[in-house]
Amino acid sequence: MLRLHIHHQVEPGDGLCGSFHRAKEPITVTPAQIIYQRRLALLALAEELGNVAAACRSFGVSRTRYYEWKQVAERFGLEALMPKERRAPQMPSATPTHVVERLLTLAVLEPTIGCRQYADRLGDQGFAIAKSTVQKILVDHALGTRQERLARAAAIAAATTGLLTEAARDDEPFGFCLAAPGPGELVCLDSFYIGKLKGVGKVYQLSAIDVFTRFAFVWLVLGTPDASVSLRFLDRLLRHYKSHGVTVRAVLSDNGPEYNASAFSAAVAAKGLRHVRIPARSPNHNAVVERFHETILQECWRPAFHRRCFHLGPPAPGRSRRLVGHLQQAPAQSRRLHARPHPSRDPRQIQVEEGSMTTIRHHSVHLSPQPPVRKH
Repeated sequence: MLRLHIHHQVEPGDGLCGSFHRAKEPITVTPAQIIYQRRLALLALAEELGNVAAACRSFGVSRTRYYEWKQVAERFGLEALMPKERRAPQMPSATPTHVVERLLTLAVLEPTIGCRQYADRLGDQGFAIAKSTVQKILVDHALGTRQERLARAAAIAAATTGLLTEAARDDEPFGFCLAAPGPGELVCLDSFYIGKLKGVGKVYQLSAIDVFTRFAFVWLVLGTPDASVSLRFLDRLLRHYKSHGVTVRAVLSDNGPEYNASAFSAAVAAKGLRHVRIPARSPNHNAVVERFHETILQECWRPAFHRRCFHLGPPAPGRSRRLVGHLQQAPAQSRRLHARPHPSRDPRQIQVEEGSMTTIRHHSVHLSPQPPVRKH
């Protein structure tokens, strides 16, 4: 078992499950704001150095352009240095704007027909337009599919009349977001394939993330996990939450065989938990775990498996085998993971807590990374 620890900082928060809630301010910067700040920095540097030529050389700007900006700032103020917004150029062969507006209105009023029917409708109104042009305009305005047009029509109806039908909720016109009122209210479960270690076998990861606190609870598994492995993982998770005074009320998972098995469903119901399954082919409904898998694979497992050699050692007391990892002067092929190399930070910077893992053969395996030994 690997538990990812978040270092405690002096910040507000309840500290449950090792996570803190901090308000984040938007940090989006537009290209116009970047240009504006660069112009201000050039004027400030020239005033500080007292040398216009040196300031222009450091910014790669001509002195002619500098004096133009300085004159504009002196006449109209610093806000005048902000680049002006320009409309998209109207090409001679482009579809007229009033035709595009008619098409977009028609797409919202009749969202279930296709581009050929839209071209025929516009033809009846006296506008000659090809069906391929209709499809291109719809795609450019995020209305290329029937589902997108239905969602836009439902959103307009909800905003104007307040009517939100079942079809509108199914199409999710307002997007999808996972939220929970408190710790343990909803825990997302999932598993994914990390890679194949030579001499060890296929390695999978079972993950559980609390939606409210974003606390991650991780197990590594040798072999494909099944329902029994998922149940043991869930038991350890519930015990860990209970030790922190938190009660888990619901779990969310996909429709994988390790979570869709009748034994797993019966055990979850016996524990008094509500089991929520996401719709088929909808991984975005479990995006909290899916994004975490990509992060831990790129920043932890791939660098660790490329820089450290792992092998199954002799049996340990109370456990069948040991998965030992250490640095050694071995050929790159012997410690290579069957995946693309990813340069990242040293895996020794990642704090790892020892724990038990479970293989597909239901053996208990111990992950014990040893301190690195460097040869001088």
